[in-house]
Amino acid sequence: KSLPEVIGEYLGTGVRAVVRVFSIALLVLVGAVFILSPAQLLSTMMSGLSQQVWVYIILIYYVIATLLPVDKVIGKIYPVFGVALVAMAAGLLGVLLLGEYEIPELTTLHNFQQDPEKLPIIPTLFITIACGAISGFHATQSPLMARCVTSEKKCKSVFYGSMISEGIIALIWAAIAMAFFHGPTELGEQLAEHGNNAAWAVDVISNTTLGKIGAILALLGVVAAPITSGDTAFRGARLIIADIFNYDQRPIVNRLIVCIPLFIIGFGITLVEFGVVWRYFAWANQTLAVFTLWTIYVWLVRKGKNYWVAMVPAIVMTFIVSYFVFLSPQFMGITDKSISAPLGIILTAVITFLSYKKAHKKIG
Repeated sequence: KSLPEVIGEYLGTGVRAVVRVFSIALLVLVGAVFILSPAQLLSTMMSGLSQQVWVYIILIYYVIATLLPVDKVIGKIYPVFGVALVAMAAGLLGVLLLGEYEIPELTTLHNFQQDPEKLPIIPTLFITIACGAISGFHATQSPLMARCVTSEKKCKSVFYGSMISEGIIALIWAAIAMAFFHGPTELGEQLAEHGNNAAWAVDVISNTTLGKIGAILALLGVVAAPITSGDTAFRGARLIIADIFNYDQRPIVNRLIVCIPLFIIGFGITLVEFGVVWRYFAWANQTLAVFTLWTIYVWLVRKGKNYWVAMVPAIVMTFIVSYFVFLSPQFMGITDKSISAPLGIILTAVITFLSYKKAHKKIG
């Protein structure tokens, strides 16, 4: 079953309907974000083609990868991308350990944002790190990955291993970015001067620290991460829609009927300002993770297992996304934290109470 159907089984049909719409919207947003970011990076590194041309090239690849069976395209090129990703991380780690760069020692929770009052650490940090330890997008991919695993015994290494690997790569990039620009403040200033273009930073760091060959590996690695997220996002959206309507996906015509509207919407989103798309994607990503965490909590309670491992992050992230809704100008825009924070606490308490009732409904 896809994620909305699993969530509906434990949180009810009303929540299932909400999560169906939410999941599809998130996955199309993910697809759009991960058309834009690699296109931006490729156009920066290869000046011969514009960003818009790269958008079309990546979109064509996504259509092919989404329509064909997972072992025909994705299964064949992902190992190559994986090797490039690991090689890039190893190269940058070597630069950090053996080179003359020094990682800044951060001993406080100082907010290094350009406008710290407008973007407080809580909740902004948890929304900014959109695909960190808690990610709704990755939750939608779990059923997709489970369908490709030959034995349940492999799930721990596949799911836990990929999470740890991604975390290590993210830490390496965070460290090299701060070390290269001599601190988080300087990094922020340099990014601001270049339109907050992360592709520019990746290009400069890779070419300077790793040389031409290393930069090619870095290019493959950094481009691989968003592209492999984008194609599986569109695939996940297709399968969720197929599950909702019980629509057979074996005929390629049926896949086209589902896919074409998704790609049209995705392309339309690429025409919107990237920063705006990212904020909506990041918030939606963490909000979907909240639904998933509460589902896991209910399942653990009903199985008589240790439910605290899901309940604690579920409560924390429910407050984060609720607080962000009330605080963010893109949503409610209640900038007074003395009002927006209590509203987030109240909404979190209500959702926690409802989840508790749902968890104990069938086992009492």
